[in-house]
Amino acid sequence: MKKIFWDKGHGGSDPGAVANGLQEKTLTHQIVEYAVDHLFENYTGFEQRVSRAGDQTLTLSQRAKMANDWGADVFVSVHINAGKGAGFESYVYNGGVSSQTVALQNVLHGEILSTMRQFGNITDRGKKRANYAVLRETKMPAVLTENLFIDSNDAKLLKNEAFLKAVGEAHARGIAKFLGLSQKSKPMPSQQVPDGKLYRVQVGAFSDRRNAENLAEELKKKGYPAIIV
Repeated sequence: MKKIFWDKGHGGSDPGAVANGLQEKTLTHQIVEYAVDHLFENYTGFEQRVSRAGDQTLTLSQRAKMANDWGADVFVSVHINAGKGAGFESYVYNGGVSSQTVALQNVLHGEILSTMRQFGNITDRGKKRANYAVLRETKMPAVLTENLFIDSNDAKLLKNEAFLKAVGEAHARGIAKFLGLSQKSKPMPSQQVPDGKLYRVQVGAFSDRRNAENLAEELKKKGYPAIIV
């Protein structure tokens, strides 16, 4: 079983960047939750953990230690940029890093950027290196993503729930590609049998009701009856 550790940037007493009615800690929570749910729904052969389930305050070293102690295979820290710029960029540690770390950055960067560009002309700010604690102190391939700017016109997209969902799912697909995770078989619709019995198939389980509602809507559009229990 591959172990995936998601770090939701900031949290608790540290809101991160704040602008345009948005807080970085809330956006990173949403993106990671979408990533976690997408992996759960579509892939097998992994376990995943998050640095914070809600709005807890954690130090950078605590986040790295959680991943190290668990023996994670990959570490992804999700952030929102600030400084009135525009676009997407990703980071790995600026010291000695493995070829696996570079490969993880390449896969994630490409998957996320191509997904973002479905929503508009997103600037590619590049694959970068920096002396960030969560990258320096983790013992596995680790990447930090900066998903647009909270204090520029990018904020319009960051207020779009569909965009946040797509970005979260892009993170998940990138991880799945890097780790070579197997895809789950697609659920079959309910079948009516001659003896009058009706067999139903559960297609999702979520910690966030909004994600359940989104999947239910998708199923309804495809002609399947969908209920949330």
